[in-house]
Amino acid sequence: MKVGSGGGFRAIWYTWKKGREAGGVWKLYKAMRSRNACKTCALGMGGQKGGMVNESGHFPEVCKKSLQAMVADMQPAITSDYWKKNSLAELQKLTPRQLEHLGRLIHPVRYRAGDTHYTEITWQEAFDSIVEKLRAVRPDETFWYFSGRSSNEAGFLLQLLARVYGTNNVNNCSYYCHQASGVGLQSSVGSGTATIVLEDLEKADTVFVIGGNPASNHPRLMTSLMKIRRRGGKVIVINPVRETGMVKFRVPSDVFSLLGGTKIASHYIQPHIGGDLALLWGIAKAVKSAGKIDSAFLQDHCRNSDEWLAAVDALNWEEIETKSGVARSEIEMIAELYAQSRLTVFSWTMGITHHAHGVENVQAIANLAMCRGMLGRPGCGLMPIRGHSNVQGIGSVGVTPKLKDKIFSALEEKFGVELPTTDGKDTLACMDAAISGEIKVGFCLGGNLYGSNPDATYAARSLSSLDLNVMLNTTMNTGHAHGLAKETIILPVLARDEEPEPTTQESMFNFVRLSDGGPRRLPGPRSEVEIIATIGERLLPDAKGIDWTQMRKAATIRHWIGAVVPGYEKITTIDETKEEFQIEGRTFHQPHFGTDDGRAVLHRHTLPPLKGTGNQQLRLMTVRSEGQFNTVVYEEEDLYRNQDRRDIILMHPDDLKRLGLQHDQRVTVKSDTGSMPGILARGYDSIRSGNALMYYPESNILVSRHADPQSKTPAFKGVVVEIIP
Repeated sequence: MKVGSGGGFRAIWYTWKKGREAGGVWKLYKAMRSRNACKTCALGMGGQKGGMVNESGHFPEVCKKSLQAMVADMQPAITSDYWKKNSLAELQKLTPRQLEHLGRLIHPVRYRAGDTHYTEITWQEAFDSIVEKLRAVRPDETFWYFSGRSSNEAGFLLQLLARVYGTNNVNNCSYYCHQASGVGLQSSVGSGTATIVLEDLEKADTVFVIGGNPASNHPRLMTSLMKIRRRGGKVIVINPVRETGMVKFRVPSDVFSLLGGTKIASHYIQPHIGGDLALLWGIAKAVKSAGKIDSAFLQDHCRNSDEWLAAVDALNWEEIETKSGVARSEIEMIAELYAQSRLTVFSWTMGITHHAHGVENVQAIANLAMCRGMLGRPGCGLMPIRGHSNVQGIGSVGVTPKLKDKIFSALEEKFGVELPTTDGKDTLACMDAAISGEIKVGFCLGGNLYGSNPDATYAARSLSSLDLNVMLNTTMNTGHAHGLAKETIILPVLARDEEPEPTTQESMFNFVRLSDGGPRRLPGPRSEVEIIATIGERLLPDAKGIDWTQMRKAATIRHWIGAVVPGYEKITTIDETKEEFQIEGRTFHQPHFGTDDGRAVLHRHTLPPLKGTGNQQLRLMTVRSEGQFNTVVYEEEDLYRNQDRRDIILMHPDDLKRLGLQHDQRVTVKSDTGSMPGILARGYDSIRSGNALMYYPESNILVSRHADPQSKTPAFKGVVVEIIP
């Protein structure tokens, strides 16, 4: 039966189902209510106000993603017998979901070239191998990759270790998701994060949701969108796919919404994949033509306004319509709605950033906000909807190839060390360097680097070229089965709510939470901070100014974060005060921005051509399902898209007919990068014709390594494919 809305009683039933898996609903509820930040998206909840509470104090704040992540951490252990009985070849046959559901990692395990199985080793053996190899190579022959799952404390300590060791090859998972947001926003307003706080959504009368599906990936945001619609506001969704949950959603915590449902999108625009930049410029042109530009704001608070206005005038409607796939009349209708708004928030996700022009997309959104003065006031602004719970915090505490000048200087001064000044490599550059032999050792703090990479065949070759790859994880993933280095070591770590000491996380609204941690569920796993400090103590025992024993304490690390990272000063007293805080200097409620002169910056662009217009071609975007979180697949089904499996390509029925295909016919999907045989072609009338979607990370084999030159984010959207019967 076709699902007509997101959320609802199905979500409640799913909660009971996951409760049974976790050993009882009450047990799961207690875990969810612990004073720890949510483990999934960066919208943020939990911390010192208790689980399922946001920074505004609203309860209950819960979604399927948070439940799925919690239940995964409550799984039983992978037994020693499992490693003996199941070979690497058998692991490679498992799907992402099957690997995730094997259970919790509790012992270090190792694979060496020629082995048929992983072998359990002791922690001592693991540390010996890691330190020996790090001593045997030059620092710049290593790279250090960080997931947004980890804490600020672990992130800060590991980037410090890497730099004192001697390399700037320090990068994080945002390079494959929202790095374009950070670069685009930094170039526009002088800060790479949201310009608003959560409470601003309560004031807005219009919200644009561009290139995203928060109904599946950030479900708690739907409560805010519901409230906007109830008070008469507009929600304008721009997405090539008409997503069920963005049309109608039943918020389980609201009885009226649960029973009757809430219409979310007041207006739904479906451009072609890759057509967003043309559409955004088209809206700006229509706003200007209607005489609704806030000229005073542009003159008083923006740079390049004359040049930008001239660029708007120079665009012709034929080019805008062709490259966006949206009719002028529809664009003018959206522009009129925007012109009528008093307070607008622009939000977006990876449908905007996953393009070779991702930074330009973000800049164009910022331009659109500036042209009507929707910056520098409460209730309006820019809101990238980030993925992982602490991906923003990881970046804040220095996990980037190039440190901000103030952090660099403070680290050298406070610790009395000389840091490397060589250029650090971004994530994709590290993959290239591994395959060329320039990099020999990888160290991955969480995540699934293999699974998140474009061109999966190349990624496997790259990672398998390493002499050593170390991965710190709670559960198994595809990166533990494919692309194994000559020596691969997996270290089991504690989940956030099992940490022996409190840790901190930063939400996409620049709000820093304190997570209490809690009792360990299983013997064996160790704290990330303990592991990093142990390696640091053995690798760099003579590092002056760094007491590795003291660095095992999260509170000590917080002291240093507060002394080094601008905006984080309050973290030094958070253990005593329990006072969670908003980072200063990032929220713009006054029209003075983070640039050198305090003025926002307008940018001009050349509209890229629309790709994939050949008779046998489709434009493909890789997407997450309702049953997954990033590379982690919890369920095979995609409930809101009414799909029961993942080995499919969804295209409009007109395209199915044009290509001479039948529904559920087996085909080969081919791009310039790779091919996937045995895929089911399915008609899906919710997608714009000429476009198609497949599931990430399985379809990464089709995605090229072509990246946005400014952010180095790969173009996971807009892949040109052919369908071969």
